[in-house]
Amino acid sequence: MSTPSVRTAGAPPLDRSTLLARYQDVRRTTERLCAPLSAEDHVVQAMADVSPTKWHLAHVSWFFDTFLLEPDLPGYMPLHPAYRVLFNSYYNGVGPQFSRPDRGHLSRPSVAEIHAYRTWVDRGMATLLEHGPEARLTELAPLIELGLNHEQQHQELILTDIKYNLAVNPLHPAYHAVAPPRGTAPPRLGWRAYDAGLARIGHDGPGFAFDNEQPRHTVYLHAFQLADRLVTSGEYLEFMNAGGYRTAPLWLSEGWRVVQERGWQAPLYWTWRDGTWWTQTLSGLLPLDPHAPVAHVSYYEADAYARWHGARLPTEHEWEHTAADAPVRGNFQDTGIFHPLPLSAGDDGQMFGDVWEWTQSAYTSYPGYRPAAGAVGEYNGKFMVNQMVLRGGSCVTPHSHIRASYRNFFPPDARWQFSGIRLADDA
Repeated sequence: MSTPSVRTAGAPPLDRSTLLARYQDVRRTTERLCAPLSAEDHVVQAMADVSPTKWHLAHVSWFFDTFLLEPDLPGYMPLHPAYRVLFNSYYNGVGPQFSRPDRGHLSRPSVAEIHAYRTWVDRGMATLLEHGPEARLTELAPLIELGLNHEQQHQELILTDIKYNLAVNPLHPAYHAVAPPRGTAPPRLGWRAYDAGLARIGHDGPGFAFDNEQPRHTVYLHAFQLADRLVTSGEYLEFMNAGGYRTAPLWLSEGWRVVQERGWQAPLYWTWRDGTWWTQTLSGLLPLDPHAPVAHVSYYEADAYARWHGARLPTEHEWEHTAADAPVRGNFQDTGIFHPLPLSAGDDGQMFGDVWEWTQSAYTSYPGYRPAAGAVGEYNGKFMVNQMVLRGGSCVTPHSHIRASYRNFFPPDARWQFSGIRLADDA
């Protein structure tokens, strides 16, 4: 996932109480998401790409501890000097990091100690926000907002990671008891046509944005058409039944190699049982809803499905041009369901929420991009290789966190995220 820059255009005058309230709201939300989990759940790390829940809880606190409290709160002392290494993710400018694949090996600090660390950091941040010099806080406000958006990213990762961590358990445990409502068959997939021409892409205006969304620039788009809804699980099942996973010409060479080596026959979390397909959800193992958007497919699978359908995936510029004027509404983390939902009557095409939508665009910099100075600028620029861009947010993305210009990115074989498919084609 992208990591923030400190560029916030058109920042309003400093309002201490509003900033503190936002800080506390984001922090409380993170802890609410962890409330259904046992202490044992907090420690599991079922593969290298996911992290234990307690590590997420600590890392987002480490951000405020390292980048704000240590340098800017007089007299502040970190709770434990080893936390600087244990909960550093990839910031080489800060110092060494504990091995990511080995995070699940750490039984200590305990979950209770991690919560004590969060409390320590929260007290320090409250002191800084309530009593810090006005001029300095005005300078720090974009960095604080960056830390809050960073924590919202990890709220999403807490849910995607715990889903994977629970799914490997043959007991098929549920994270919560909220069963996603099943839907009815959506309308036949249709197309919306867009003329060729110049389009403005990227963030430029008031509000927060990550540095990889900037600078705003002009691109030329050839005439194209975009599907008016997401691909459903039932439609993807047709691809499977047609031999999609056994038909080499549908696949990119690297994708076909991955399919063969890993034995993929269906999206992640799908299980054939009692003559039908089931899927692991955060509500436990449930019968597959064919009308819900297909989720947990890799870029390779999305691309192969599009080719089988006689279409393609959109470019990220096509997607953003289409979504630029659309209202940001949909099935987000805030609904509390944490599962993609079928298209509902009156829905404007599921442009936002439900599943991240793979694009055919490689993750790279925009013209004129420069990473932020210092350690906080490390994440985005150095990951601009071997990744593909996804757009739109998912059912576990906070609603306030997403916008049309938001660029998520993952390797093309990643499947544990809520990633799905929207088709495009040349007009």
